[in-house]
Amino acid sequence: MAASTLAEVAKLAGVSLATASRVLNGSARKPGEGIAERVRAAAEALGYVANAQAQALAKSSTGLIGLIVHDIADPYFSAIAQGVQAAARQEHRMVLLATTDGTPAGEKDAVVAFAARRAESIVIAGSRSTRSEDAGANAELAAELDRYCRNGGRVGVLGRPVIGAAETDRYYTVAVPNEALARELALELAAKHDGPFMIVGGPEGLATSDERIKGFQQGLSDAGRPAAELVRAPFNRNGGFDAGVGISRKLATAELSRPCIFAGNDVMAIGVAAAFREHGFKIPRDAALAGFDDIEWLRDFRPALSTVSLPLEELGRLVTLGAISDDAGPAAIAGSVALRRSTSSS
Repeated sequence: MAASTLAEVAKLAGVSLATASRVLNGSARKPGEGIAERVRAAAEALGYVANAQAQALAKSSTGLIGLIVHDIADPYFSAIAQGVQAAARQEHRMVLLATTDGTPAGEKDAVVAFAARRAESIVIAGSRSTRSEDAGANAELAAELDRYCRNGGRVGVLGRPVIGAAETDRYYTVAVPNEALARELALELAAKHDGPFMIVGGPEGLATSDERIKGFQQGLSDAGRPAAELVRAPFNRNGGFDAGVGISRKLATAELSRPCIFAGNDVMAIGVAAAFREHGFKIPRDAALAGFDDIEWLRDFRPALSTVSLPLEELGRLVTLGAISDDAGPAAIAGSVALRRSTSSS
């Protein structure tokens, strides 16, 4: 059945098209007594649904925020998305979502799509790639963001700024102190762990992982400890699992004695622990284990995982408010080290 039109509503209510539009589209101009009720009753009787695109054109506003994340199934990004949604709801906006698998080329395509749909703001949450093979895609992403901002859009970025993008008053960044917090974690672990240290990190060139690796190694150095052995793997649960299998083999041959393992994020740590269980090893008896992020999944993880706690929902909220407001000042992000059972002495 064809949708009812505004003209049909106006005819049934016995008013002009302009009056019906003012009533149903929320104009500040008030119609005469009883007219608004008549128009709404006609709209209800006809099953009229307002055309959001037409309203946006009339108001020069869509109320849309485009959110770009690597993987919404990852609890790190889903927590940030909850914060974005909370801020959008507070400001009476709607959120469109795009996932990109962490590629700058995918982010560029999402920016183009959101711009075409007249999103008023775009929020990008995810690590930057510094790999040489992504240089061209980074440049294209920066160019699209610059074009979007010149045409009136606003951008909020969580983490490092987009490489090459012009940071104007329409471009807002919320930095995450990955390096400093990883250093603090290393210092606290070095004070209580005598054995060797290992790092299970993401691929080289993934900025978030590289910052955390650098900070952790610096903390060990500051504590007078040797550098940790570094194992690189995909920055997800399966990457952690595969790295955990390799570490388990070393433990089985006595090549390694009760290491303290720092995984670059919590889902990698969960993967390492799963591999250990499959090979008959236990945390913390055979190895100490720590992660980073303090995702919600850890509530049910045993033994309780040591990690760096970040206010993930608050990060999403802050970067969104910065992307839609002219008044947002610098965001001060405070994380904290949370030592739990997984790094205890036995």
